[in-house]
Amino acid sequence: MVGILRSAVLLVFCLSVTQQAMGHGSLTPGDDVCLLRIGYLQAHFKIYLPRTRGHQQFCEDLPQAAEALFVMEYAHDSLAEMWIEFRIIREITGKKRFTREKDIAKIENLDSVTVSYHPPRREPDVYSIVHHFDEQGWYVGIITAKTEDESYTAVFPFEVGYTGYGYWPWVALAMAFFGFLLYFDSRMSKSIGRSIDD
Repeated sequence: MVGILRSAVLLVFCLSVTQQAMGHGSLTPGDDVCLLRIGYLQAHFKIYLPRTRGHQQFCEDLPQAAEALFVMEYAHDSLAEMWIEFRIIREITGKKRFTREKDIAKIENLDSVTVSYHPPRREPDVYSIVHHFDEQGWYVGIITAKTEDESYTAVFPFEVGYTGYGYWPWVALAMAFFGFLLYFDSRMSKSIGRSIDD
């Protein structure tokens, strides 16, 4: 029984690590859209490729280089009163999906790697921008929400031209590992039981 409990705890740990791996920086995948964290503020975030994929929604990675529509719906009303700035840069740190705000801060000339910049503006309910990607590769979205006294930033790396299998291999690996632990635990329990009987 103790072994099974230990295995269950390990499974929860594996799944939590997998869940963390799923999110790119400030983005956390949800049922139909991503949850974007901008400091303590949150917004629902989704991307469309209207000319090539119609109404299909993407959370992070995009399957092809095309015209992309980024849409952010505020989960906190205070975002409607803030100045929102949106920048997309080429990912040059080499960290790809693990790029974080501290890595961006080390880039000396941000403008030199910027592929799209939208200066701060206020939007009442929904913030959106359009950018046409000419090349596949890794990019980083940087969203900054500002007031006169505060500034919060969200950083999310994403891949354009992503053709991988998504996150299911990680989930399958965690489940396979859990199955192995249960099998090993049952074998050990039987072995110990036989030793005691002898």
